[in-house]
Amino acid sequence: MEQALQNICIIGSGAIGTALGNVLAKKKMHNVTLLSIEEDVVQSINETRHNFKYFGKLKLSKHLKATMDVTHLRKSDIVFLAIPSVVTVEYMSRLAGHLGKDTIILNMAKGFSSDKKTIIESLESIFPNPVCSFKGPTFARELILKQPTAFTLGSREPAHAALFGQIFDETTVYIDFTNDVKGVEILSILKNIYAIAAGIVDAHYNSPNLRFLFLTRAFNEMRQILLKSGGREDTMFRYCGFGDFSLTALNDLSRNRTLGLLIGKGFFTENISDKVVLEGKNAVNIFCEEIAVKNNLDCKFPIISELFKVFNEKYDVSKFVNRLLKGA
Repeated sequence: MEQALQNICIIGSGAIGTALGNVLAKKKMHNVTLLSIEEDVVQSINETRHNFKYFGKLKLSKHLKATMDVTHLRKSDIVFLAIPSVVTVEYMSRLAGHLGKDTIILNMAKGFSSDKKTIIESLESIFPNPVCSFKGPTFARELILKQPTAFTLGSREPAHAALFGQIFDETTVYIDFTNDVKGVEILSILKNIYAIAAGIVDAHYNSPNLRFLFLTRAFNEMRQILLKSGGREDTMFRYCGFGDFSLTALNDLSRNRTLGLLIGKGFFTENISDKVVLEGKNAVNIFCEEIAVKNNLDCKFPIISELFKVFNEKYDVSKFVNRLLKGA
């Protein structure tokens, strides 16, 4: 079946937005544009086909364009949100008048909004548009280097599975589909939290036995919180679940795992977390504040409970692992 041309806008010209845009633009089937607030990046992409700020000398597709003009959104059929979770809802609220009513919005940010809701929930309160979640085990560097990469598309519209299957057909991006949008969003937040804990564990013990003991317990704790938050168990086994958690918890390119390693080695300071967008730290406090009130946190969720203490109390991190083993 012949594909219909889509006008695709990716909000954000950082690493993941540029990488995804480059993959789609190389297919040559659609109009792909990055919407950015960084004038130097827009100029570099349009004039030299480079995003020097994020990808050095790597040459981008000649079909990938960039703009700072938000009115470009008015002709967009699909909009990917590839900006940090802490600014996503506020930024999008300023653009509400620029989107067509049928434009599909896909959230790639992994974190809570400022009102402690999932980003999807906050966006749905602003836009009448279909709002989807698009998350998976993805490092931008590998995506732009054409390594096979996976995402889960969370949408309440079954037809979106076929639509995005066509859009990503014959690219290096592979997608699976679920209508459990809440579950996709929650898992994308939880994986950051438990990646921090994995980093702390590995900072103290270079032990495969302990590592996978911990990962098993962490995965089960994620499952319990997912279910209590309204998600479905089967979502755990999609790319957004097991895949994204494993990537984030076990790879040193992960910012949240790196934060855990810093904490475990005793190098953590507030300045470190302030300089880097670390969704996991913020999510720990939000989840714990909510769950502690409702679900007797210490008894049921020992890993996230200990992380809450790490971030909010005077804590001897050398006892972190022993407390987890005794508390589970």
